[in-house]
Amino acid sequence: MKIQITPERYVAVDDYFNRLLLADDTIPAKVLAHCEAHAMPAIQVAPNQGKLLNLLVRIKGAKRILELGTLGAYSTVWMALGMGPDGRLITLDFDENYVKVARESLRIAAVEDRVEIRVGRAVDSMQALIDEGAAPFDFIFMDADKENNPRYLELALQLSAPSTVIVADNVVRQGQILDAHSDGSNIKGLRRFFDDMTGNPALSATAFQTVGSKGWDGLSIAIVNG
Repeated sequence: MKIQITPERYVAVDDYFNRLLLADDTIPAKVLAHCEAHAMPAIQVAPNQGKLLNLLVRIKGAKRILELGTLGAYSTVWMALGMGPDGRLITLDFDENYVKVARESLRIAAVEDRVEIRVGRAVDSMQALIDEGAAPFDFIFMDADKENNPRYLELALQLSAPSTVIVADNVVRQGQILDAHSDGSNIKGLRRFFDDMTGNPALSATAFQTVGSKGWDGLSIAIVNG
């Protein structure tokens, strides 16, 4: 029998994996419900992608994490749970309304003691961290506006050390990443971001496509070379 490949089937596969593999992850589920109840934009990572971030943090043994784009703190909670109670996560967002919801998410997950939210433009907050002489981060998750990804990468490298992991979300954009002549600022930013990673000997990187409840998109993962 030929299987019909449809967006609905992609979502069904995600649901199948989530039921099987995320059944015990009740804290992020409560946070997601909280975000939905407050009508947050449905642009956060999917549950299985959140679990991926959690596992990557645990594999890395990350104790210092920087996140660009807090939204309702759903991905924040996944990573904070992965780093454990002795870790420290700084997350950046410019929207005070999002931050109000995010603070409650952190309280629900009981991780508010290990997470700091900095409010303002991500480039300004990152530069402030550099100016403060912040210690390097073990893990950096980029999930803010894509047009600024090249600048975020430049600043992230100044906040990194050898073996720092840098993950960027939403890098495929329904295949629009292939459009070299796109007028969209997000696509232009992403293509330059990939060019910058390709041309930087300090980085080893890959990227992959994803399909599922978040549509057709993907992630890039890079590591800072020694």
